[in-house]
Amino acid sequence: MSEIVTTTCTTSDGLTLEAELARAAGSPRAAAVLCHPHPQFGGTMRSIVIGALFDALPEAGVTCLRFNFRGVEGSEGFHDSGSGEQLDVLAAIATLDAQIDASLTMLLAGWSFGADLTLATASERVAGWFAIAPPLRSVPDFSAVARDPRPKLLALAEHDEIRDAEWVVDATRDWVATDIEIIGGASHYFVGRTNRIVESALRFVDRLTSPT
Repeated sequence: MSEIVTTTCTTSDGLTLEAELARAAGSPRAAAVLCHPHPQFGGTMRSIVIGALFDALPEAGVTCLRFNFRGVEGSEGFHDSGSGEQLDVLAAIATLDAQIDASLTMLLAGWSFGADLTLATASERVAGWFAIAPPLRSVPDFSAVARDPRPKLLALAEHDEIRDAEWVVDATRDWVATDIEIIGGASHYFVGRTNRIVESALRFVDRLTSPT
C-alpha cells in the first residue's frame, strides 16, 4: 500500500492550496501531478477520474500529488477562470518536485478543466502531458505546449457531452508529438470507464520512462 500524506502548495501570488501526496509503493519510477475538473461544476481533487488515478498509479510505482485549485474546499483564494489556476499548477509541480529525486520523470495530468490547465503549462520539469477530455476552452492559449516536442497524450471520450471528440482531434491536428486515444463507450465523466483511463496513463508512463 502507498503512503498518503496531507500537504500544501504555495502559489507565487501567496495562496496556500490543500493537497495530498501518495508515495509510490516500492521504488518509484515516475511522479505525477493530477489536476481536477472545473471547480464551479463540483470538481475537486477527489473527483472520480482523479481519484482513480490517485489510487492506482502509486501501486504501479508513480508518486502522485493531487491538489485543490484556489477557492476549492480548503484552498485559499477564489476561482479565477483559469488564469490564477495556472499558478496553482506550477505550485503543485514545485511541491511534488521537492518531494522526489530530481532525476525522476514527472508527468502532468488533468481531467476536463484540469486537462486544459495541464495543456497550458509548459513547465521545464515536465516530461509529458496526459490530458483527459480537454474541452480546449478554459484558457486562451495552448500554443506553448502544442509546439513543444515532449510527448502529449489526449484521452478523449467517444460520447463526450462537453466537447465532441472529433472537434478536439481536428483542433489539435497540427500539434507536435501529440497522440490521441478515444475511449469507446465513454461519456465526459468516464463512469464505468475509469479503468481505461488508468490503463492509458500507465502505458504513457511506460513510454516516458522507457530507455530511448
